[in-house]
Amino acid sequence: MFPSEPPFLRIQFYLTAPYPCSYLEGLEARSQVAAPAHLIGQSAYSRLIQEGFRRSGHYTYRPHCYGCKRCVPVRIDVAGFAPSRSQKRSLRLNRSLAARVLPLEFRDEHFELYRRYQRARHTGGGMDLDDSEQYTQFLLSSQVDTSLVEFRDGDRPVMVAVVDRVEDGLSAVYTFFDPDMEKRGLGTYAVLWQIELARRLGLPYVYLGYWIKESRKMAYKSNYRPLQGLVEGRWTELE
Repeated sequence: MFPSEPPFLRIQFYLTAPYPCSYLEGLEARSQVAAPAHLIGQSAYSRLIQEGFRRSGHYTYRPHCYGCKRCVPVRIDVAGFAPSRSQKRSLRLNRSLAARVLPLEFRDEHFELYRRYQRARHTGGGMDLDDSEQYTQFLLSSQVDTSLVEFRDGDRPVMVAVVDRVEDGLSAVYTFFDPDMEKRGLGTYAVLWQIELARRLGLPYVYLGYWIKESRKMAYKSNYRPLQGLVEGRWTELE
């Protein structure tokens, strides 16, 4: 490679070995990974997001499974979005929460909330056993424009969302919340909050990662409309 080439042109892609699919039982998955990580700055990451990639710490990837195209990258069209009746209910129930945008820094109360969330929602999946170092690598390690959004109910945090800003929108990296408050629709509220933030910033999209029609874990993403999916290399509105 010539030194004068833009960093994006020096990014290479490799395939992981097969591993059990996290979303559909009995299937194997593979990921296409962009490397080296130090070349994936803000501009390159924005382009990769538009091509269907996601970020986990310094790990930028997209599904690349032989014979399976169930994982569809999706994004919300901010200008066309209008909340449904249930989403309006979530807005009402959580309007008293105080949100503040924080730098990516470790906080004991956030980590304890994360552990409670994982124990309640993902027991046995491995993440419920994460220590502080794994938590930091997963959510607090970033080379791009990333914020930690904390939602407090009085004097305690009840939800934390990790959000990336890219050239044409926001990317919802991960959200965790108090499992005892699940009936308040906190996860829904976090997405609605990001849609409103994108609107205020003049950004057209909120990227939600992957939607899988057959996965109950992913079903909530189809509730935000209009929803666009990257299908055969083109972003198109999903039915």
